[in-house]
Amino acid sequence: MLSARSVFQEIVDSDDAYRLFCSIAASGESQGGWENGRIAALLPASQRELAPKVARHGADEDKHGRIFNALLRKRGLTPTDVPAETDYTMLLERRGIGLAHDKLRRDERLTDTDVITYLAHSRVTEQRASDQMVMLKTYFGDHPEVGKAIRMISQDEDNHLAYCHEELLRLARAGHGRAIQRILHDCALAEVGVYRDVSLAVMAHMGRILGWPAAKSRVLAAAIWGMYVYERAVGWRRMVTLRMPERRNALGGPATSAPEFA
Repeated sequence: MLSARSVFQEIVDSDDAYRLFCSIAASGESQGGWENGRIAALLPASQRELAPKVARHGADEDKHGRIFNALLRKRGLTPTDVPAETDYTMLLERRGIGLAHDKLRRDERLTDTDVITYLAHSRVTEQRASDQMVMLKTYFGDHPEVGKAIRMISQDEDNHLAYCHEELLRLARAGHGRAIQRILHDCALAEVGVYRDVSLAVMAHMGRILGWPAAKSRVLAAAIWGMYVYERAVGWRRMVTLRMPERRNALGGPATSAPEFA
């Protein structure tokens, strides 16, 4: 039976597919770590109290990158080049979503609008990350090779999402509500398109590596398109709502260290 569980199991069982999967994940997480580190350093004076949380966010993302690389080393594999069409972070940037890397490389203080843009972008992308990790935890949380990593990353992504909700609500109370909703809306609609494109690209690469028959690839592509149609119509709304999370001050402490996978 064709399902998310069976597809991921195929990926885990193949060294070449697993290598590509972990390489894509490690690259994206490492980019997120760098971005958050730069944002923490460039926050305006009005938002300096956010710096420890933004830095913690970056440290968590960097840790996730190390975890995926450790999973590769455990199997005796090395990272492979990430195809440009699977680079979720950079494709979002090209759509004008989030803070551009050129801006983050400059030693210029960010503005309050930049901070709202960062948090809104994170609220949308962390929703995606949290949903994906919940799915993986459901199917593979007890897997002897990847279960520990999935559980740890899932916990972190939930914390990141809670942090975004709490900080955006704080800024909304400070009078930025309309700007927040506008940026969230634009980001969510762009994200569902980028996620579709990246999903199609990743599945195409996996299909070639795993030798899937054309019919199987078409079914998976149709499923991805079906999800996109749903998200474009109504599913994007889950990415723009704000509610006070049960986990308050979720990034208020130090980052946890990456576990050993020897």
